[in-house]
Amino acid sequence: MILILKVVGYSSAAWYGKKVTFIKQKPGPKPKHNDEEALIAIKEEIKNSQFHSEGYLKIKKRMSDNGIVVAKDRVNSIMRENKLLSSVRPVKDGRKNKHEGTIITDAPNVLWATDGKKFYTVKEGWCWFFGVIDHFNDELISWHTQKIGNRFAAMTPVRRAVKKIFHSLEQGVCKNTSLQLRSDHGSQYDSQDFMNEMKFLGLDMSKAYVRSPECNGIIERFHRTLNEQVFSVTVLESLAHAQEVLEEFINNYNQNWLIHRLKLKSPIQYRIEYEKAG
Repeated sequence: MILILKVVGYSSAAWYGKKVTFIKQKPGPKPKHNDEEALIAIKEEIKNSQFHSEGYLKIKKRMSDNGIVVAKDRVNSIMRENKLLSSVRPVKDGRKNKHEGTIITDAPNVLWATDGKKFYTVKEGWCWFFGVIDHFNDELISWHTQKIGNRFAAMTPVRRAVKKIFHSLEQGVCKNTSLQLRSDHGSQYDSQDFMNEMKFLGLDMSKAYVRSPECNGIIERFHRTLNEQVFSVTVLESLAHAQEVLEEFINNYNQNWLIHRLKLKSPIQYRIEYEKAG
């Protein structure tokens, strides 16, 4: 001990009275990528993403797919410190989940949903988007745009979806399947023409409860994504321009949009893995 005191130049009183601070090292191996490297990778994923304002979990997943593995808490922290996190959306009425039931299916083509949404173009003014989505994996099966959002416009993507999946539009083509179609009580979907067409196809309707948009929550959530990724960030010059933009986005969405309930897989990726496991 005397030799130690001599080397460091302390008296025994000074040594024992001195408060020694130890730097606590984090347990486990050091990360492969430091914070600076992780930040560069994060910014690169944000720059190259086909979508706007993705959350840190999706960024982390895309980084992992590209061979850069960083813990989710580190990604969150680095993005927060550099103001890269997407804005938090307010919760209406202070409730996160209003709907207590489930609208998710365990297999494809058990429950589809359809609905319409208005959007604006410079040339034609307000136009309509109609789509059909699968409750199994949130995959948009078909869609249609039109200036006038009448019952025939609403009918078009349903017929396209039936043709795509069942390869026919013959009478009763859906009759011996377990498929149902969910819609709200909009005038297009409650019209006699629409209901007669569904009856001709043998497609049973599953109507949402009145004033309960949660029952149609899968396509309502897609509409929110569509609004955030397309309608609110792109000036659509015409209906033809809108169709081009929507076609590109929907292809990217089905192939690459990561969905949390699908364990951060895209709709098509999730369906393909289901079919392989089947």
